[in-house]
Amino acid sequence: MLAALGASVTEADRIARELMQPGQKVYDEVVRAFGREILSAAGTIDRRKLADAAFGTSERPKGRAQELNHLVHPAVGLAQEKWMTEVGKADGEAVVVVEAALIFEAGLEVQFDKIVVVTCPFETRIRRSMSRTRGDEGAARHELKRRMAAQWPEEKKIAAAHYLVDNSGSQPETETKVRELYAKLKFEAVQAG
Repeated sequence: MLAALGASVTEADRIARELMQPGQKVYDEVVRAFGREILSAAGTIDRRKLADAAFGTSERPKGRAQELNHLVHPAVGLAQEKWMTEVGKADGEAVVVVEAALIFEAGLEVQFDKIVVVTCPFETRIRRSMSRTRGDEGAARHELKRRMAAQWPEEKKIAAAHYLVDNSGSQPETETKVRELYAKLKFEAVQAG
């Protein structure tokens, strides 16, 4: 929604996926730490296998998310910083957005002028996850809990945020909130530019 309004947007997950491609330093470090069992037959990192190693499974409940984050987040942070600098040089009044779930956990909040937390109730997340993956409720609930366990509690993120977007309503309601947020961010960018 922010991109549609004119913001330059990237995703930390996309950056991390690029950094975990064969031939990249992060790929080598992750494979060295987690073993070749996380690889697909083609030699790429199998994201499901890596997620199981990072967040744990019912057979091996102790995940290694902190270890994975320690390997990946510094490189993602550098790539984000480089991208933001390039966009800022091209347009000093740009609204530049990095979508990331683990900004605070990675200690990267210092890179940003403003932090926006997007939230909705847990049960709404379950329904939306089921809709996207066509999975069952039990699997969606388990996966969300597993991933949330590796994150700061939502209340702590909200307290540290500059802006909050509650997207528990309809898409048009959320779009209205995002337009209001973008107007504020654009005003601040123009003032700073």
